[in-house]
Amino acid sequence: VKSWADAFGGELYSIVTKYSGSLLLQKKYKDVEPTLKIKEVDGLELVKKFSEQMESMLRRKVEAVERLVEAAEDADLNHEYNSSLEFDYYNSLLINEKDENDNYVELGDEFILEPNEHFNNLLVNTTYSDIQLPTNVYNKDPDILNGVYMSEALNPIFVDNFERDPTLTWQYFGSSTGFFRLYPGIKWLPDENGVISFDCRNRGWYIQAATSPKDIVIIVDVSGSMKGLRMTIAKHTIITILDTLGENDFVNIIAYNDYVHFIEPCFKGILVQADRDNREHFKQLVDELQAKGVGTVKKALTESFKILREVRGDAGQGGLCNQAIMLITDGAVEDYEAVFEKYNWPDRKVRVFTYLIGREVTFAPNVKWIACNNKGYYTQISTLADVQENVMEYLHVLSRPMVINHDHDIIWTEAYMDSALFASQAQSLLLMTTVAMPVFSKKNETRSHGILLGVVGSDVPLRELLKLAPRYKLGVHGYAFLNTNNGYILSHPDLRPLYKEGKKLKPKPNYNSVDLSEVEWEDQDEILRTAMINGETGYLSMDVKVPVDKGKRVLFLTNDYFFTDISGTPFSLGVVLSRGHGEYILLGNTSVEEGLHDLLQPDLSLANEWIYCITDIDPDHRKLSQLEAVIRFLTGEEPDLECDEELVQEVLFDAVVTAPMEAYWTTLALNMSMETEAGVEMAFLGTRAGLMRSALYVGSEKVSNR
Repeated sequence: VKSWADAFGGELYSIVTKYSGSLLLQKKYKDVEPTLKIKEVDGLELVKKFSEQMESMLRRKVEAVERLVEAAEDADLNHEYNSSLEFDYYNSLLINEKDENDNYVELGDEFILEPNEHFNNLLVNTTYSDIQLPTNVYNKDPDILNGVYMSEALNPIFVDNFERDPTLTWQYFGSSTGFFRLYPGIKWLPDENGVISFDCRNRGWYIQAATSPKDIVIIVDVSGSMKGLRMTIAKHTIITILDTLGENDFVNIIAYNDYVHFIEPCFKGILVQADRDNREHFKQLVDELQAKGVGTVKKALTESFKILREVRGDAGQGGLCNQAIMLITDGAVEDYEAVFEKYNWPDRKVRVFTYLIGREVTFAPNVKWIACNNKGYYTQISTLADVQENVMEYLHVLSRPMVINHDHDIIWTEAYMDSALFASQAQSLLLMTTVAMPVFSKKNETRSHGILLGVVGSDVPLRELLKLAPRYKLGVHGYAFLNTNNGYILSHPDLRPLYKEGKKLKPKPNYNSVDLSEVEWEDQDEILRTAMINGETGYLSMDVKVPVDKGKRVLFLTNDYFFTDISGTPFSLGVVLSRGHGEYILLGNTSVEEGLHDLLQPDLSLANEWIYCITDIDPDHRKLSQLEAVIRFLTGEEPDLECDEELVQEVLFDAVVTAPMEAYWTTLALNMSMETEAGVEMAFLGTRAGLMRSALYVGSEKVSNR
């Protein structure tokens, strides 16, 4: 068996060496060695340079959003509210719709839509924005008409932003009245029930921009009187409140009847981060609550104030901003004043919001008194349909201090897929982050009320960001990744956000809260994770196992991790170089004439997903493949093409060095006799600058692997 194996191995080796021509290629590289420069890559310098470029790209996005905020606030300042305003706007559901007499329907004028590659070939109108309204909002409500009329002023700014920075994608304004102005304008399609459920006020970017981070304790009455419909409404209210919380908020839920119980006993006496996993966990527990016994609210309030006080006193815990208690009950009778006196007066650091469940009004004055004496807000929720609107009110109250001080905080969201925004059109699922800013009313007479008009946002595809850290600079097995200050991955080659369900690809439920430690699992002591969350700059090396070929094989490598923060954002950038191959860059010098001649050979191609030249901004360049673009750039046919000169130089060098391979392969193919060497079908090579050559040894109809 050993001699068979040796013979088999030897045979295989000689066939492969002969038909691939690897020895010739080695010789050709050897010949040019004297003219080569080999440079060691400085990882820290690289990561800092990438991070600066990313920062300036993201800053351009922020500037675009700032211009929109300014325009919206000025428009509001100069707009007089008119309750009988008549105004036709483009409603994205109704545009281009006609009635039976072939006239355009009201709010649905002609709206020209053209496919646009920059927006994934969706049909869009890049000169105008249009308006989307959820089904439960009346489209001619005076508040809506005034808001839409006022925000018309954003149209020229949208267009101007897009001209200044062609890498911008969607820009939008979500109003606190419920309408959503989107640029470029699109046709919005309802779901299969004819309903449009998208409400911009429930989206993560809106809620994060509208309020600062918050600590919240939800207290729910589970005494016997809450049985039946009241309990259903209360549960729905809690779930709606949970949905308004995110990574930067902290929460706990207390249920009370004769005694106080934390619905998750493990979280007794603390607040937990309101990330997706905790929220889902709470929702399951809330669902299991049952009503019995007698309610005594006093102990529950005492407990809540204690938790919030502890969090406030212990620096570095909780949201360090707003603190609130949400009291959900069908009435409060006994003596609760002493609790507020002891824990919350005179400085009222904790706001108390009260939700009176049911139609009874006997206890309304008491419940209202609690809210009004603790800087809160009181609402009565008598049906399931009221829940959404009433819960949203608390956000406006919490955002008041920000409005009054005009703190325009810039918010960056975690990565999410834009499929929710355009559920109506099948999307190539892109990971995005949104940059958003709140819009406040500047009118002097209402300034002290702190009126939030809405939120302006723009999407940044993470793909665009990663283009600034090109693969070829990172060597073999090198990659770049981004994460947020909550430790979640924004982008990483091992992040697999989709799964297959039948034929369809669907996002995994927690795709946007995958922790760095789940993909860089060799970082057992979380040294890398901690440093990146704190936005430090530094370096670390680890032994890692890397799966290749879709997980069929594993490589054992030593990787060097270099990381730094992207200033002005909550993100950090990491760059990974693998020891050995990954740490050096080859620089050859070749004249353009020599290189061009070899680039024009027929069986040569470039890695099309790499960016040698920027072809996706100017519409005239979009039809060019990367190879065509490089050739036009070199011949000077398209002087306004922007190309990566260093990469193009490497391609030219590779083209010249590998050119003799074509002749070698051709000679072999001509001299092949079919009988003796059947089974060798094709030879190919790839270089680290993304250049590929191939040759067929058999007629193309005979290739076994199509």
